[in-house]
Amino acid sequence: DMSLTEKDKVAIKELWKKISKSSDTIGVEAVSRLLNVYPQTKTYFTHWPDNKPGSTYLKAHAKKVMGGIALAVVNIDDLTGGLMELSEKHAFTLRVDPANFKLLNHCILVVISMLFPNEFSPEYHVAFDKFLAGVAVALSEKYR
Repeated sequence: DMSLTEKDKVAIKELWKKISKSSDTIGVEAVSRLLNVYPQTKTYFTHWPDNKPGSTYLKAHAKKVMGGIALAVVNIDDLTGGLMELSEKHAFTLRVDPANFKLLNHCILVVISMLFPNEFSPEYHVAFDKFLAGVAVALSEKYR
C-alpha cells in the first residue's frame, strides 16, 4: 500500500529535518549517479553543454530536484495537488518518461544511506521509500 500513515509522515519529516541541510550535496550525488548508472537518462539533458558531476548545469538541476522533494515534504498530505505544476512541466514541456522518476528515487535513497548511515534506520528507509514512490505517482499524474 502506497498511502502514507501518520507514522510514516512523522518519520519523513524527522528524516528531512536531519538531512535537508545537505540537500544540495544529496541532489548532486543522486543526479550524477542517475546519469552514470542509467546512461539512457542522459537523453533528457542533451541541451547541457556539460553533464559531468561537477558541472553547473547538473548542480542547477540537482537543486531543482531537491527543491521538488522539499515541496513534497511540505505538501505531504496532498502530493498530487502540491506537485501539480511540476507534473505538468514534466509531462507536457519536458516529456520525461515517468519510469525515470523511479530510477532517480533509487539513487536518492542510495545517496541518503551513504551520507547518513547512522540516521537512515530501516524505519526511515521504508517511510522515505514510500514517500518518494508517492512523489513519483504525483509527478506522473498528468501523463494519464
